[in-house]
Amino acid sequence: MPGAAPVEAGPAFAPRGPRRSLFGEGAQIACDNLVKIYKVADLEVVALQGLDLLVDPGEMIAIVGASGSGKSTLLSILGGLDVPSAGRATVAGHDLTAMGRRERTIYRRRVIGFVWQQTARNLLPYLSAVENVELPMILDGAAGSLRRRTALELLRTVGVRERAAHRPDRLSGGEQQRVAIAVAMANRPEVVLADEPTGELDTDTSGEVFELLRQVNREFGTTVVI
Repeated sequence: MPGAAPVEAGPAFAPRGPRRSLFGEGAQIACDNLVKIYKVADLEVVALQGLDLLVDPGEMIAIVGASGSGKSTLLSILGGLDVPSAGRATVAGHDLTAMGRRERTIYRRRVIGFVWQQTARNLLPYLSAVENVELPMILDGAAGSLRRRTALELLRTVGVRERAAHRPDRLSGGEQQRVAIAVAMANRPEVVLADEPTGELDTDTSGEVFELLRQVNREFGTTVVI
């Protein structure tokens, strides 16, 4: 049209806004609306209902709650020992709801370290302290010289290097848990899960074990969930 002012063409596409981050993106542990239901005879027991949890890499947290509130159930799911009934759970980028049996075995061996309350779940009674620490590395195919060197160094780190040749029945409760922490760290996991690790210890020894877990968290950058 004569005399009409020229019109500048706008961009072909409107600029995009900021990308929305996914729930748990960047977290070491992310649980989104996690549900776990156990069937007992004709009854359904709800152990977890709609749990949300975010844990950053290198963080150390303690989960507290009354007995029967689902703490151990949560740690079993995060450790790949149990599967959720619904919801989503990821640890170190691993989707726990999508892993097969072999993937779970490798996950438990390399990504997660466990420290349990009961000595029988942590240590084999017929192996010495250093042999117990070596066992996870044997299962993962580590060379013999590396296994022994790493195991002794870990026992030194947790303060029981001089007890390396002793079997669990020759160790005090606190020493057993120190060795258990060394076992949990044998394959340098990204996450350590400790389920009531001081439940059978006295107050002073419990404090020592908690401080040792803090040391592992600081020195190795390992995420620790208690």
